[in-house]
Amino acid sequence: MTLPEKKVEIAIIGGGPAGLMAAEVLASSGKAVHVFEAMPTPARKFLMAGKSGLNITHSEPLDQFLTRYGTAMDVVGAAVKAFTPDDIRTWTDGLGTPTFVGSSGRVFPEVFKGSPLLRAWLARLAAQGAVLHTRHRWVGWRDGAHLFDTPDGTLKVHATATLFALGGTSWPRLGGNGNWMDAFETAGIPLAPFRPANCGFNYGWSEYLTGRFAGEPVKNVLLSHAGQTVQGDFIVTKHGIEGSSVYALSASLRDTIERDGKAILNIDLTPDRTAKHLAGALTRPRGKKSFATHLKRATGLTGVKAALLRELLPPATFDAPEKVAAGIKALPLELTTTRPIAEAISVAGGVRFDAVDEHLMLKTLPGQFVAGEMLDWEAPTGGYLLTACLAEGRQAANGMLRWLKRD
Repeated sequence: MTLPEKKVEIAIIGGGPAGLMAAEVLASSGKAVHVFEAMPTPARKFLMAGKSGLNITHSEPLDQFLTRYGTAMDVVGAAVKAFTPDDIRTWTDGLGTPTFVGSSGRVFPEVFKGSPLLRAWLARLAAQGAVLHTRHRWVGWRDGAHLFDTPDGTLKVHATATLFALGGTSWPRLGGNGNWMDAFETAGIPLAPFRPANCGFNYGWSEYLTGRFAGEPVKNVLLSHAGQTVQGDFIVTKHGIEGSSVYALSASLRDTIERDGKAILNIDLTPDRTAKHLAGALTRPRGKKSFATHLKRATGLTGVKAALLRELLPPATFDAPEKVAAGIKALPLELTTTRPIAEAISVAGGVRFDAVDEHLMLKTLPGQFVAGEMLDWEAPTGGYLLTACLAEGRQAANGMLRWLKRD
């Protein structure tokens, strides 16, 4: 059966931040851009992230900012240096969405949500002539063309240049499901397996703890692992732990689990008190007071913090004030598995950087580029993920313009 065909100059496959930013650069340069999005509407993960406040970038100095990309700092950093956090703030201003710096240094739109920014962005793309095709799911190549599943059947699209911005495998209900990996692997494109990033971890809590405290925040603690320490909060869940402080250490914890089969997360329940001070307070006679009352008066620990102490320290420890104090300052939580990748905020893995050139073009498929979370990099939360996706979209678009001028 002969498939219906379409010829386009530029195909952007994936309507998330990287794809839309590339579309803007290309459309503003006079190119005929077609954006193909699998979902009924574009940028669903972007909108979901913006529901509780769109953290679009971070205000810390650029040199420090770039270190957040770890082993991919050099390659991701090249894109970010060309489109910096300050450039992003100028860009959002141009879309009628000014930003502010929060107390943590994170940058948010003044309206806080992502939807006004996305509406203005899509309107500008439409005014520039970019065409958005929704419910077009890319399923592979045939005879050098792209195949899409659409509401009207399979469509064959020939493109002069293509950008893939299909995302990773976190939050698949929003569009990122990694279904493109089989086609890329078949095409011989080097891939790294996807792994959860900025993720929670499983732990087998007792029925008492989950029944009383599942969903409870553990506030103002220090979490430590492998020489890294983060101060903040985390959440006890029925499955284990999650929250921003856990996410900040998740890459190190995950890598240790993969290497050693387990990782120890140490929790300091009282960052403002020393072990010596705690031991002294716990050594005082408690009289007829219960241990829970004595613990509260001596250390200030109640509720979920006190429950964690009882959950994670051996019972015999509580006869020795010094050991209780040491446990309060470094309560060991042994982790052996992450939560499923579909629950992760982001992913590591994807198209390896040795598969693309300095312009993010696939070395084995000239004229076809990759950007965003399809590539093998990761970053903590705090605006670093979105910044890199936007910057890589621009980097790939400029690479496409350069490639189109090659003759």
